[in-house]
Amino acid sequence: MEPTPDVIRHFHPVLPSRSLGKQPVRVEVAGRAYVLFRDAADRPAALLDACPHRFAPLSKGRVRPDGRLECPYHGWRFDSEGRGANPAQPELRHCDTRSFQVVERYGYLWLAERDTPLSAFPDMGGDGYVFGGAFSTLFEAPLHVALDNFSEDEHTPYVHTRLGWDDPHAHVVEFEARNLEDRTEVSYRAPQRPAALMKVLGVRNGDIFHNNWVMRFDPVRGQYTVSWAAPTGELRPFITQANIFFVPETARTTRLHSFSFLKCTVPAMRPLLSVAARAAAALTWWEVRDDSRFIPTVADTPYSHKGMRLDRFDKPLVHQRRLMERIYYRMGADAAPVPLAREAAGG
Repeated sequence: MEPTPDVIRHFHPVLPSRSLGKQPVRVEVAGRAYVLFRDAADRPAALLDACPHRFAPLSKGRVRPDGRLECPYHGWRFDSEGRGANPAQPELRHCDTRSFQVVERYGYLWLAERDTPLSAFPDMGGDGYVFGGAFSTLFEAPLHVALDNFSEDEHTPYVHTRLGWDDPHAHVVEFEARNLEDRTEVSYRAPQRPAALMKVLGVRNGDIFHNNWVMRFDPVRGQYTVSWAAPTGELRPFITQANIFFVPETARTTRLHSFSFLKCTVPAMRPLLSVAARAAAALTWWEVRDDSRFIPTVADTPYSHKGMRLDRFDKPLVHQRRLMERIYYRMGADAAPVPLAREAAGG
């Protein structure tokens, strides 16, 4: 079996809370499979999805009335901390399996190592922001392809139809990028194209679109702050913030988990904030869906940027590859890309 990168030291969103009921659920992160289940107190728990006996998937088993997860093959059962027992040989020792930390926030279940401190949980929202909703989208492409797609807005006029500018304005886009020790910071400024949904957020024809984002790698996540201003410079009332987590599932698929927030800068309009926050979440969903539909077209793009004729909008791409290797995968500077395991049995 190929080696599996150790990325679960970072908190990853893996499943909407409502999707975990009485039956166990399998999730994958970086080629390794985990089983999520709820114990007798309805608390979420996670184990490796491989019984230590003969590697049968625990996700195909059942949760017993006592809250322990039972293997479907030989009935071994495990509590939320991975302590195991063999019903056919009760005196057998070393039946335990590896357990993980599960945190329930923003309507999602977040997976991490047992010893990962809660202080490492990613920051989202902030002062004045209202949570508008969250959703998950499957990208049929490797992590590096999904990351590169969300690291430039040059494709906006051609892949998207709502946010940002259109083709006739591609030459007037203002762009700035900073490559820092632990992140990249990028900003775009361009005329906002006409789009009906924009009016719900107080955007008018002729307004200027601003997209400022930070890409971090603890885990791989982008925080995109979008605002609009009148041609005179007056800010429109709503500012959106989309937090997008890039979770590699297998060598060929990446799951994006998006958390949408909205802030209102005009006190008189704040009673509309909850409705507008849901509209902003819907807008984020449309934009991510556009990318997910296109991404299979470029899914075979090689990991290395060698030979590509990169332009000014691609400034973050090469630097982010290095940050992903060093921070997320915890690789040496000269190491080759980490392959994802194709099978998770046995971890």
